[in-house]
Amino acid sequence: MILFTLRCSSDHEFEGWFRDGETFEAQQGADEIACPHCGDTKIEKALMAPAIARSRPAGLPMSPAQMRAALLELRRQVETNCDYVGERFAEEARKIHYGEVDPHGIYGEATKEESHELSEEGISFGRIPWVPTTDA
Repeated sequence: MILFTLRCSSDHEFEGWFRDGETFEAQQGADEIACPHCGDTKIEKALMAPAIARSRPAGLPMSPAQMRAALLELRRQVETNCDYVGERFAEEARKIHYGEVDPHGIYGEATKEESHELSEEGISFGRIPWVPTTDA
């Protein structure tokens, strides 16, 4: 079975299950698929994201140890590949955003107010939970 996101000529989107792509094509050609919103039979496949298999069963959250390990790896990657700018983060992010310096990865600290101002200016950034490298 395959799930397609479908769209009628009135731009209503809905989902439909089919045995395979050929079954969809046959039903589409015979006008056997109707929009549940308006009844239109002029149906096309809509753009859809691919289904990506999960590496672990759905619904099983990471253990605290796995989460800590993932956050420590994220921290290691940031520290290895980005420049630490400390409390000048907002200032440096603006310089990059407005083209005053070449784009490069940075990390540092920003106050809640500075973060809000960066967001208001349309400057993209992320907040990362900074896990200590020791268990103390």
